[in-house]
Amino acid sequence: MKFFVDTAEIDAIAELNELGMVDGVTTNPSLILKSGRDIIEVTKEIADLVDGPVSAEVVATQAEAMIEEGRKLAGIADNIAIKLPLTWNGLKACKTLSSEGRMVNVTLCFSSNQALLAAKAGAAFISPFIGRLDDINLDGMELIADIRQIYDTYGFETEILAASIRNVNHVTDCARTGADVMTAPPEVIHKLALHPLTDKGLETFLNDWEKTGQKIL
Repeated sequence: MKFFVDTAEIDAIAELNELGMVDGVTTNPSLILKSGRDIIEVTKEIADLVDGPVSAEVVATQAEAMIEEGRKLAGIADNIAIKLPLTWNGLKACKTLSSEGRMVNVTLCFSSNQALLAAKAGAAFISPFIGRLDDINLDGMELIADIRQIYDTYGFETEILAASIRNVNHVTDCARTGADVMTAPPEVIHKLALHPLTDKGLETFLNDWEKTGQKIL
């Protein structure tokens, strides 16, 4: 499963990228606002930093304006994925932009029917929002499983990009369920390495080593 980082903070992306933990980056207007940066400037910096897809979201709501914004965003770098909302206008824009050979990430997906429409419109990625479904007592992982089954049955090449990842259990469940990609905030990715038994074991090893009185260097 590929790891995308869900942030517009350059330092956080760079740190994970150095470890080989970054297959791509997702941004949205909320993350751009949090970064306090100009959208074109920060998107270009991210796209120059990582090799994989960098999702940059349009803010228009009508198809023609979405297409215009999408083309401008795609012009920032070759690895830009134009992020479009899953509305009829978004699907129209997806069809046009994907037909032009541009990468499109259709976002704000909450049903398998929506995912089916995005695949038929030529989306490179579909982004189901796991955490937000959990917030209203629906099973986000069930949606991932349903989309996986539909895409596999009919041979759609659209990649399932699990979004709105809130915790490490979401990451595990996405990997088990067959998501192609998951995007998570840097802090969630960092937490994947944590386990109390690892900490306890390391403490024991270090205490025993100290008792030997030896040094390696």
